[in-house]
Amino acid sequence: MSDKNFMTLQFVSLSENEAFARVTVAAFVTQLDPNLNELTDIKTVVSEAVTNAIIHGYNNRRDGMITITTHLENDCVRLTVEDSGAGIEDLEQAKQPLYTSKPELERSGMGFTIMENFMDEVEIVSAVGIGTRITMMKRIESKKALTN
Repeated sequence: MSDKNFMTLQFVSLSENEAFARVTVAAFVTQLDPNLNELTDIKTVVSEAVTNAIIHGYNNRRDGMITITTHLENDCVRLTVEDSGAGIEDLEQAKQPLYTSKPELERSGMGFTIMENFMDEVEIVSAVGIGTRITMMKRIESKKALTN
């Protein structure tokens, strides 16, 4: 594997595509030989980010596009999940644990908290009416990464 490798995945905002995105990113990341916990963390944050885009960004509309770009470099995974949906009106409020803008859906409101706890870096950029971009980085502490 080269020191720099990336892939871009784009799909329509259907809830059934969340599992596809999670598995596809996980398969790509296996090149870094992550341990099971690292791989589970990555799959979980992809699920959270994609679900947020579908439910909050596109309000469950089935015509939005979600783009995930995954970069592998040395021992790091950098994920970017982007949508062109509604955007986040109050980002600081949205990042608060247990906050949800859709309580009728019985959402836990833990998406951003999970992302921040499972990844080494998380950056969220959002503009109302334009969309949201979440960039996350995780260092892989696996055997292969440690020997490079």
